[in-house]
Amino acid sequence: MFEPDVRVPAKNASCGDSFILYLKLDGTTIQQATFSGVGCCISQAAASMLTDKLKGLSVEEAKTITEETIYSMLGVEVTAGRQKCALLLFRGLEEALKSI
Repeated sequence: MFEPDVRVPAKNASCGDSFILYLKLDGTTIQQATFSGVGCCISQAAASMLTDKLKGLSVEEAKTITEETIYSMLGVEVTAGRQKCALLLFRGLEEALKSI
C-alpha cells in the first residue's frame, strides 16, 4: 500500500457499507487510487471500477466523472434502492476533490 495524500471515508448509513478512498497525487495527477472497507457486491464493484478509472487522470479530469459514468461502468441497471450503494465511493471522491 502506498502512503496516500488524500484519505476520505464514505459510509452508507442505510445499509452499513463503509469504505475509505485513498489517493496518491503527483502534482495534479492521480498516481494511485485504492479503497478499503466492506460493502455489498454493487458498492464493491463500483468502487473497484472507479479506482481503476482514476489512475492517471488529472484532478480536473476526475471532476468530470458523473453518476452516469458510474452506472455506465457497472453495465447493469441500478435500481433506485441500490443507487446509494453504486455511488458510495463516488460520493467519497466528490468530497476528496473538494480538498485538492
